Order: sequence, then C-alpha cells, then structure tokens
Amino acid sequence: MANQKEKLFSNFPPISTEEWMAKIVADLKGADFEKKLVWKTNEGFNVNPFYRSEDLEGLNTAVSLPGEFPYVRGTKKDNDWYTRQDIDVRDFKAANAKALDVLYKGITSLGFHIEGDDVNADNIKTLLKDIHPEAVELNFSTCHRKSLELTKILVEYIKESGADVMKCFGSVNYDPFKPLLKKGRNADGWVDKAAEIVKAAAPLPRFRVLAVNAYALNDGGAYIYQELGYALANGNQLMSALVEAGLDATLVAKKIKFNFGIGGNYFMEIAKFRAARWLWAEIVEAYKPICANECPNKSPEGICRCAAKIYVHAQTSTFNKTVYDAHVNLLRTQTESMSATIAGINSLTVRPFDETYKTPDDFSERIARNQQLLLKEECHFDKITDPSAGSYYIENLTKSIAEQAWKLFLEVDEKGFYEALKAATVQTAVKTSADTRFKALATRREVLLGTNQYPNFTEKAESKIVKEGCNCGCSSEKGECMPLPTSRLGTAFETLRLATEKHGAPTVFMLTIGNLGMRLARAQFSSNFFACAGYKIIDNLGFETVEAGIKAAREKKADVIVLCSSDDEYATYAPEAHKLIEGKEHFVVAGAPACMEDLKAQGIEHFINVKSNVLETLKMFNAKLGIE
Repeated sequence: MANQKEKLFSNFPPISTEEWMAKIVADLKGADFEKKLVWKTNEGFNVNPFYRSEDLEGLNTAVSLPGEFPYVRGTKKDNDWYTRQDIDVRDFKAANAKALDVLYKGITSLGFHIEGDDVNADNIKTLLKDIHPEAVELNFSTCHRKSLELTKILVEYIKESGADVMKCFGSVNYDPFKPLLKKGRNADGWVDKAAEIVKAAAPLPRFRVLAVNAYALNDGGAYIYQELGYALANGNQLMSALVEAGLDATLVAKKIKFNFGIGGNYFMEIAKFRAARWLWAEIVEAYKPICANECPNKSPEGICRCAAKIYVHAQTSTFNKTVYDAHVNLLRTQTESMSATIAGINSLTVRPFDETYKTPDDFSERIARNQQLLLKEECHFDKITDPSAGSYYIENLTKSIAEQAWKLFLEVDEKGFYEALKAATVQTAVKTSADTRFKALATRREVLLGTNQYPNFTEKAESKIVKEGCNCGCSSEKGECMPLPTSRLGTAFETLRLATEKHGAPTVFMLTIGNLGMRLARAQFSSNFFACAGYKIIDNLGFETVEAGIKAAREKKADVIVLCSSDDEYATYAPEAHKLIEGKEHFVVAGAPACMEDLKAQGIEHFINVKSNVLETLKMFNAKLGIE
C-alpha cells in the first residue's frame, strides 16, 4: 500500500501557485482575472477563487487547539451545544407543561419570554415546577425594567431548590441598551443598573445577565463584520464601564453573554463565530482578569483565561425570511444552523419557518426542534470539534473578518459604544447596509428564492398572515434617538404581491416568436420577472406571426403582452406588435437590443432585462394597472 501511494504521488508532481495562475489566466482567454474570479465582498475585503497551504503561513488561527487561548477553535474541547426552544409565557401552568413536554422531545435549553407585569416569585415557581436547574439551561427575558427583580427571584429560587449552583447554567437577557436600540429612548443611568444586576446574580456563577444582543443588528440588515464589530464594542463598553465602577473584571466578563444572529452566507458565518471567540478573548485579556481560585486555565501571570472565553448563543436570522414560499425558510434555517454548529456555538435557537406571518404552531416548532436534533443525532455535528479547522478558505475568511471587525471596533470604541448609539452612528450604518441590500434585492444582485427569483405565482398568502403586537408591558413611547431598522429583506416585494393578490392578478402573455433558443429563454426570464408581483403568467412555445400572437393574447384577455425574441429580430417584430396593440394592452420587450433607442423613438416604452430594477418596474406596472 505504501508503495502504491508513493507511486501515485510521483505520478502527480507538485504544482506551484504560479503554474495554477498561468493556467487560469490562459483559460480566461483574455478576461480580467480580478473582475471575473475575485469576489469583492460586502465585508470590505476580497476573496480569491482558490487558496493553498501557503496561505496559512503566519496565521494565528491555525496554531491553537480547541479549548486553548485565544479560542479560535472553540472554548471547549467538544462540540456539543444546548438545543434551545423559546416559549412565550402567557399562562404559567401551560408554559410549564409545554416546557416539560419539549424537554422530553430533545430540548436541553429553555428560553422563557415573560411579560413584565407577570414577574413575581409565585409565577416563577409555577413556571419551573419539576424542571431541575442542574439538568437544563434556563434562559429568561422580560421587560427591561423588571430584569433585576427577575434575577433576584431566580437566585432565591435556585438557592431554595438545593441545586448545586456550579451546575446551573442559564441567563437573564438584560441588555442595557435595548431601550435605545429598539425604541430610540436614552439609556441614562445604565451603568448603575447593570452593576446592580451583576451583583444580584453573583451567587449564580454560571448565570449570565448582561446581554449583547447582536442578533438585532443581524435582523436589521447589518453585514457580518458590522454585527461582530459592534457586538465587540458593546461588550467592551460593558466591561470598561463596570470595571471603572469598581466591579471585578473576572466577574463582569463571566456575566456577559453574546446573542448573535446567523445569516445565510454559509462560510462567512462559520468564520464570524470563530473570529468572535478570538477577538473577545483578546479584549478580555487586556483587562487582566485574575483567577481567584486554582484553575488549570490560568496564565503564568495569574490571568484568568476562563474569563476570556466568550459565551455565544446563536439564533437564525429573521432578515432573510419570507412570507411567500415560506417553506424555503426551512432551507435557510438549516444552512444557518449548520454554520453555527460547525463553528462551535454554546447554544442555538432555530426560529420556526412560519414566524414571519403568525405565531408558530406545534408543527413548525417541532420541525425547528428536529432541525437541530438531526444535526446531532444523524449528522453527528456534536462529535467533531472545529471541523472547519485547517480549511485554507475558512481560515483566511476568519482572519479577514476579524481584521474588518477589529477595525470597526476600534473606530467605535474610541468614543464609546453608548455615545455611538446616541449619535446614531451604529443605527445609520446598519440602515445604510440594509438599504444597499434592499437595492441589491430589487435588482437581483442578491437573491431571495421564491421572492425575487422563481416565485410560485399561484400562491396566496393574505389569509395566512396573522399579526400580533408586543405585550411585554413596556412603554411604547418612542425616544429622540434613532432605533435599529427592523424591516425584513423581502418586505417590499411581499407588500407589492399582497396588493396584487387583493386586487386580483392581471394576466401577462408571452408572445414568443422567431429564434427558438432566444424566445424560450426570454419567455422564462419574463415569466419569472412578472411572477414576482403575483401576476398570472401565460407562456407559449411560439407563434408563426406577430398577428397570431396578438390574437391569442386577446383571447386570453391579457393585460400585458411581452414580446420574446432575439435582438436582431426585434427591429422587425417590435414595431409590428406595437402597431397592432395600439395601446390597448401594455406592451413590453424582453431584452436590451441594440435597436432599443430606435424602438423607443417609435413609442415603445417598456423593456425588461437583467439590468432592470425588478421591484421598481413592477411597482410601475401595478400603478398602471390600478393596483394599490
């Protein structure tokens, strides 16, 4: 066997990077390598079409082992994670019954959302009946003003239960900047409030009560480097302010929990979580947290390396989820879950696929649970620690994202994260990114399957949408500051399509004629284009004459007639069709032929092609057709 391997390798001598580049350039046949193959990411760096072992030279990300500082490869030596399901608590007995039920179905972490006015010791006792705090991670979120009271109640409850506090893991989602980020209200006095809640939670060493809710940035449309960079600035603001207020750096670091979103950029998201562990470890290390007890993870200087371990909860994003063709959300959440678990997060929530338009039901919650369980029980993702390690591509992505996020962190940290929020620097940057993505979606440079590409135009969605407001008990009063954006990526397309659905779908007829290949390709493109607004599409194999096509369109009572042919033939067919239509139907030419200006001079207005703004074009047709 060894001889066979040696023979195999000798038959295939090493190829240098220069030789690969020469071959690629030759195959491009004059096309520019940078423009054709180098990906210019939204994150501010370029991604090459291939990487080699030499690209790992000098990378710190490839040096440490899992569980070793700076934790690029993980804060623990295994890859198990808490499988979390969140429960909105309206009735405490019912919520307790549901919690016990899902625990039997594979859940190992519970997230309870409790209305502020319902926070009291008796309700918490009812909620946690028969749920042992040592056996399951317990997470709570409530109204901002009630978080301290909830923390004190939990401390007393766990003490009285007799549980070993060192085996009790969980969190209270107290985000000092939530009023500002969500409603634009100032968070004055946040340092004292945060210090009080940290002190209150001190008897529960494994409970984290300071939340860095980076998922709000993700859901608002931020790019990956922004989510990470701002999250680090947020976390460091908590660290610096509370240490200055007299709290121990070790205590503060161990009370901070990062809640990240997971977007659809598969490999980038893996790299984001790896970079987050690395950069946060470096930040905490700078505070020189001291180990109070004997700890095997202590540096020679006595610095507590455990305090530098980031604790990450991840949840699938809402930004890229849709109302129409909602089952595609299952594909999105599954790849997002894979990114997070491959990257080695501590806990994960998969949001149900129907969350965009209603309160999730038993079926969608079951599917969301099982998406995680499949990764564990059938794919064995929990059995392999940092499987992406050593990948030339992911290691370089980790480095590049870390550099961009660190640059942003330094910019924000110079003035302070809170000051940046009050000045709306963070919110404006996220909104700018979101607006850029909305424009990219409108022009199909970003694809949302089933929304701006390949929609199911027969689907009806109005009847399934159930909207519910917030019932947390917090004030709905808006502040003077700018909140984070909250619109989903596909909202504008969905609004357009819902308007069509309420009005009744107009009919778009494909007048296919001439060159077979071109007419079929353009008919498919045009059908896909107009289907994004929910129009009824009538496609055809082809007509012998323009006159026959117009006649067939009128028999079908078409509102829009799209001429689909080749560029060369448009010079003849388009004027003929335009003359026969006589403005009775809306006339569209599919493509951008060289004779476009001549055709426009003859009164032909509408052309659709790959450079068209799909959203704006469809809005224009809706207006012309009287659809509001």
